[in-house]
Amino acid sequence: MSLLLKMLLFSLFFFYMASISQCSDPTGGQFSFNGYLYTDGVADLNPDGLFKLITSKTQGGAGQVLYQFPLQFKNSPNGTVSSFSTTFVFAIVAVRKTIAGCGLSFNISPTKGLNSVPNIDHSNHSVSVGFHTAKSDKPDGEDVNLVGINIDSSKMDRNCSAGYYKDDGRLVNLDIASGKPIQVWIEYNNSTKQLDVTMHSIKISKPKIPLLSMRKDLSPYLHEYMYIGFTSVGSPTSSHYILGWSFNNKGAVSDINLSRLPKVPDEDQERSLSSKILAISLSISGVTLVIVLILGVMLFLKRKKFLEVIEDWEVQFGPHKFTYKDLFIATKGFKNSEVLGKGGFGKVFKGILPLSSIPIAVKKISHDSRQGMREFLAEIATIGRLRHPDLVRLLGYCRRKGELYLVYDFMPKGSLDKFLYNQPNQILDWSQRFNIIKDVASGLCYLHQQWVQVIIHRDIKPANILLDENMNAKLGDFGLAKLCDHGIDSQTSNVAGTFGYISPELSRTGKSSTSSDVFAFGVFMLEITCGRRPIGPRGSPSEMVLTDWVLDCWDSGDILQVVDEKLGHRYLAEQVTLVLKLGLLCSHPVAATRPSMSSVIQFLDGVATLPHNLLDLVNSRIINEGFDTLGVTTESMEASSNVSLVMTESFLSSGR
Repeated sequence: MSLLLKMLLFSLFFFYMASISQCSDPTGGQFSFNGYLYTDGVADLNPDGLFKLITSKTQGGAGQVLYQFPLQFKNSPNGTVSSFSTTFVFAIVAVRKTIAGCGLSFNISPTKGLNSVPNIDHSNHSVSVGFHTAKSDKPDGEDVNLVGINIDSSKMDRNCSAGYYKDDGRLVNLDIASGKPIQVWIEYNNSTKQLDVTMHSIKISKPKIPLLSMRKDLSPYLHEYMYIGFTSVGSPTSSHYILGWSFNNKGAVSDINLSRLPKVPDEDQERSLSSKILAISLSISGVTLVIVLILGVMLFLKRKKFLEVIEDWEVQFGPHKFTYKDLFIATKGFKNSEVLGKGGFGKVFKGILPLSSIPIAVKKISHDSRQGMREFLAEIATIGRLRHPDLVRLLGYCRRKGELYLVYDFMPKGSLDKFLYNQPNQILDWSQRFNIIKDVASGLCYLHQQWVQVIIHRDIKPANILLDENMNAKLGDFGLAKLCDHGIDSQTSNVAGTFGYISPELSRTGKSSTSSDVFAFGVFMLEITCGRRPIGPRGSPSEMVLTDWVLDCWDSGDILQVVDEKLGHRYLAEQVTLVLKLGLLCSHPVAATRPSMSSVIQFLDGVATLPHNLLDLVNSRIINEGFDTLGVTTESMEASSNVSLVMTESFLSSGR
């Protein structure tokens, strides 16, 4: 009976030990690159101690190598995480010189398998330190070379450029995808609750200053038992190797014997073998392959000439020159679904720049004249140097065949005219309208008086005023803009602009000026206040022309009846009255009567007040005196003969 009992106890002990070996750590949480490893995905484990995380040669993918047994990080499920540390040596070898994007990460996860990695399925209770790299094949492209810490998230809680700090605090950059071995130290201190990440070349000793530190208690994010290991995610253009690894879940980890590390495989041997096969194929194919190569070279040279040619007149341009390929990808092939609007020169598309993910607006312009294209680009290049918060910024351009592409900052809210006429559910309140007027006035004043040259916009209207996410207005679309030096009249002699915003003297002489811009701005002020277009069918002929209608209502003593019905009575009567009267003054048919934009800003800010006899001045169309009574500087008067002629034309055209 005692013998049977002994045999039974021995059997129970044997099965207990067997079960322990399947689920608990035989090393006690301290190991140095032993054979207890688990692989998943496209990971390979070599018998010489080297294991390779490489994505599929044809499709890319993910691979994982974990320590086979879960390690104890807490004394109890609700306890605190004890101090732990690990060090490993890795190398990322680029099979080709461009990497579409890949990453290697050290993970502490609750389960085995790729689904437990936080940057794959947003799992909880995970800690990860990632090394991300991506190289661009463009001369002006930016390389990604980052180290980051993820705590229970798919996004980096803390990241910085890869490298190490010298003792004097200077950062030395490291290229993660250089193919050279890099040693990493990850250390967590239980008393300070600080996680430190340090990396360096194996040719130097461990730096004293960590590259990345995060002070955070990991206890809420880790279970009592967790798995540790590495995950590789990327494209078929890179191979990831772990050359050595040590871990201790109870304190400081022992260093790796660097002299016993395996060498990083030379993957150039594969390319060498491919070259030999190619040489044999060429000798067998003979004349057929030579013809194909010649045709290919001819097509390549033709394409290269088309894409890379830069003329002398383009070198001096300020804006950045984008590649057509980038803009094509950004706009999804210039699909109609990405069209933001249409203008006089062409369509405007929404786009997202590759790599940087910056939203942009791309205007596609067709132009048949080579000389005209050159002049147009010269104007755009000059305007591209403008920097003002109330002007839409020109980011760059692209030239392809007879087409020009202008790249602007993307304005999320679109153009102002949509809010005035096409969006009944979104009504601009008076405060927003008044701020928009002031924004446009500020941008126009910068163009006229504050830049090194005078820029005449020539197309001020709601469709060319764009709104950002905070409903701030920015003046855009400089396709018709002209430049001249201060004190010198513009030499242009063609009428440009939009019907209803063109000043009388511009339609007569064809010469644009800052005063013609002020006229259009005055019409715009009336339009945004009244909520109707400058010219359109109304109930009676007297209401057809907006400026005449506002002036008639002022004459009758009730100027506020022209205010947009959508506003109801939710506006400041004093501000509305100021804007309407100032709009009539700016849209006066006599150019010399109109104030400068700096004076307009003074009126809007309350620094200067409109004259008491303004109604007589506007209504009679007679200039008795300048703006000396206003306390502000005005532009010089035109010759009296020209004034009389313009006044006559204005009266005839308005029917007054």
